[in-house]
Amino acid sequence: MTNPLMSKSNTAWSSDWNPENERFWNSTGKFIARRNLIWSIVAEHIGFSVWLIWSIVSTKLPQAGFHYTTDQLFQLVALPGLIGSLMRFPYTFAVTTFGGRNWTIFSAAVLFIPAIALAYFVTQPDTPFWMMLIVAATAGLGGGNFASSMANISFFYPDRMKGWALGLNAAGGNIGVSGVQLLTPILLGVGLINLYQATPGPGGIYLQNAGLMWLLPLTIAIIGAFLFMNNLSCARSTFKDQLAIVGRKHTWIMSYIYIGTFGSFIGYSAAFPLLIKTQFPSITVAIAFLGPLVGSLSRPVGGLLADKVGGAIVTFWNFIAMAAATIGVMYFVGVKDFAGFLAMFLILFVTTGIGNGSTYRMIPSIFREEKLRAAKGSGEAGRALAVNAARIEGAAALGFIGAIGACGGYLIPRGFGASIALTGGPHLALEVFLAFYVTCLALTWWYYLRKSFQSASATNLAEARV
Repeated sequence: MTNPLMSKSNTAWSSDWNPENERFWNSTGKFIARRNLIWSIVAEHIGFSVWLIWSIVSTKLPQAGFHYTTDQLFQLVALPGLIGSLMRFPYTFAVTTFGGRNWTIFSAAVLFIPAIALAYFVTQPDTPFWMMLIVAATAGLGGGNFASSMANISFFYPDRMKGWALGLNAAGGNIGVSGVQLLTPILLGVGLINLYQATPGPGGIYLQNAGLMWLLPLTIAIIGAFLFMNNLSCARSTFKDQLAIVGRKHTWIMSYIYIGTFGSFIGYSAAFPLLIKTQFPSITVAIAFLGPLVGSLSRPVGGLLADKVGGAIVTFWNFIAMAAATIGVMYFVGVKDFAGFLAMFLILFVTTGIGNGSTYRMIPSIFREEKLRAAKGSGEAGRALAVNAARIEGAAALGFIGAIGACGGYLIPRGFGASIALTGGPHLALEVFLAFYVTCLALTWWYYLRKSFQSASATNLAEARV
């Protein structure tokens, strides 16, 4: 079986891609898929890093001479989350229009905007707050990368490996949050590291390095995507075909559930450094990187578990663990015990990662089961059409649901900021988050795990172990 992907220029669209064919997959498919996955991870990793850079920069602004209130600092942390979630909607549909390789190049290139803007404005302490909000908002461009990256990679892998592949892709991106929170404080405070002949700003810190540090990695990502990634014509679809997912009930159910998993991960990642600074002033925010790190590393585990036992059952028990960890955070922040607070928050981060992996495994499975049930009795031709339609809609749903879920990147920091402003502490926000997890738990059971007193649709999904 010849493979145009091996013989044609990467700029060409290939129509010969069938990962469900074992002969094709074992001969050439898996190698090409792996190469695309690697460079997808590189670009997405940088996207997440730029997206969350303000989680650290905001904690350093007072030291650099910016006179913003605590609530304003939380707004600077939250706004990129909101913009990133909104950007995911167009990014979701971009892959099937422009091609995975082409869009990866473009989406990485536009990240020069937030990087350069940050590098300039953080050296200007007289910058008005509204202008700094605009600068922070441009970092949201990095949040859109996840939707296009996940939609693209979903086309490269067979259904039996989607959980693991999507988990790796997502984890590689998610860990950019941890990387930026670990590396940035070092680059800001060590004069020896003087990027592009930068000079220290007010307060003696190299705050502009937070933007300058991404110029070289972005260049590498763009070149790598250009040389080693592929476009798939089987991934092409009209906007109208993909928009059909908006009318699917399970798109909205899974969007709600994904706010509880990924929304929690990205929201807590953004808020964690500033939360530590406000609740435990004597503790360095440099330790905050541990949260996103364990959350990122646990994501492939969630995908792998979901591949083996089913995504819904993993998600169900995971929400129970999330609720328990949230109660633990509430207790230890109340008694001002940082060791307990950190331990509970790390457990909470682990559960967000596992939940991210399991819910993202559920999405393509749900669409596949729904399409196959609708095509029952139509023969092999009908089944093939159903599988292809499920692949298109499932990829669109991954991005769309990811966009909704990313709203947590705005809601959680804003929730903490409002709670601290109103009550002096984060308890009110944590109580709201806890109640939300309970509703996610109920929805997961009701639609994907019930096996009695239910509709034929629910029975089908429960028995299919989505």
